[in-house]
Amino acid sequence: MPWSPEVPFNELPPLPPQGLDLEPKPVLKATVEARTALATLAQAGQLLPNPNILIHAVPLLEAQASSEIENIVTTADELFKHADSGGGDHATKEALRYRSALFAGVGSIRERPLTAATAARICSELQGRDMAVRAVPGTRIANPTTRQIVYAPPEGADLIREKLSAWERFIHAEDDLDPLVRMAVAHYQFEAIHPFHDGNGRTGRVINILMLIEAGLLQEPILYLSRAIIARKNDYYRLLRAVTAENAWIDWILYMLDIVRESATSTTRKIAAIRTCQEDIAERARVATPGGRDAQFLAVLFEQPYCRINTVADRCDVSRQTASTWLHALVEARLLSDVKVGRELLFVNHDFLDVLTRPE
Repeated sequence: MPWSPEVPFNELPPLPPQGLDLEPKPVLKATVEARTALATLAQAGQLLPNPNILIHAVPLLEAQASSEIENIVTTADELFKHADSGGGDHATKEALRYRSALFAGVGSIRERPLTAATAARICSELQGRDMAVRAVPGTRIANPTTRQIVYAPPEGADLIREKLSAWERFIHAEDDLDPLVRMAVAHYQFEAIHPFHDGNGRTGRVINILMLIEAGLLQEPILYLSRAIIARKNDYYRLLRAVTAENAWIDWILYMLDIVRESATSTTRKIAAIRTCQEDIAERARVATPGGRDAQFLAVLFEQPYCRINTVADRCDVSRQTASTWLHALVEARLLSDVKVGRELLFVNHDFLDVLTRPE
C-alpha cells in the first residue's frame, strides 16, 4: 500500500533501510568532516580553565533553541536569569525543563544504555508529568500555516512499543555503521514513530546528544545542534518527510552530518571568544577588587552570566558580606551590573552574556 499522509504509518519499516548503502562516498566525506569538527571542539573545550562554563551554558542555549523549533519562544537572557530559580514565564519554564531533561538523560546513560525507557524519562521531564506511549488513535501532524495534514504516525500502544524495541536494537547493533550516521538514521525513525502524545521533537533532539556521548564522540553535552537546525528549519522538516515519502535517506543523512559539523565549528569559535572574554575580565577584576585574585571567584563569574551573592559565598568559602563587597566592586568598575529579579539581587556579566548569545 503506498504511503499516504492521512493514513497511520503502521507499516513504517524497521532499521536499517533494506537494500540501501547508508554510507556512499558523499556520506563518508561528510562524516570525516563532522568527526574532525567534533574532535576540534573536544580539544578546545579542554583549554578552558573551567569546563563547567560549557556544561552550564550550552545546555541552556540548546534548550532555548530546541524549544523555539517547537514554537516555545523565550530568550537566552531569560533562561540564564532564571536558571537557578526555575522561575520566569511559561515558555521560560518549558525551556528550563529541556535542560533538566538533557541532564536526566545524560545521568541515565552513565548508568545504563540508551533505551525507549530513557526516551520516556526524557519526555516526562520535558512535559513535567509521566509520559507513556500513545494509546489513543487520531494523532495527525499538520503544517502549522496551512493546517494540511503532512503525516500520521503509527497507532496502537503495542505496535508503537514494537517499533521502539526495533529502534533500540538498531541503536545498539554491532555493525560497522558510523555513530554519526546511526544517530541521523535513528533520529528520523524516532520522529516517525512519534511515540508520545507531545514532546517528541525535543525528546529526539536530546537523544541525538546522548547517542554522541554514548558513542564517545562527546564527553559532556556541549554540542549546540538546535541553532543550526533553526537556521535551516524548513529543510529539517522537508527532509524528514522526504525519507517517509521518497525513501530519500542520503539527503537526510547529509543534512544531519552538516548540522553536526556546523554546530561543532560554531561552538569551537564560541569557546575561543569565551576564553578571550574571560582573560580580559580577569585582568580588569584583579585591579578592581581583592576578589579578582581569587581563582574560584573568577570561575563562578563565568559559569553563568547571572551571579548571586550566596553562590559566591558558598563556592569561595567567604562570608556573605565579603562576597557582596567583591561583586559590588565589579559593578563600580563596570565589569558587572546589578539587577533586581523579584526580591533577589543578581549580578550580570554582560560581556559574557553577549559572547554566549551572539552567533559565531
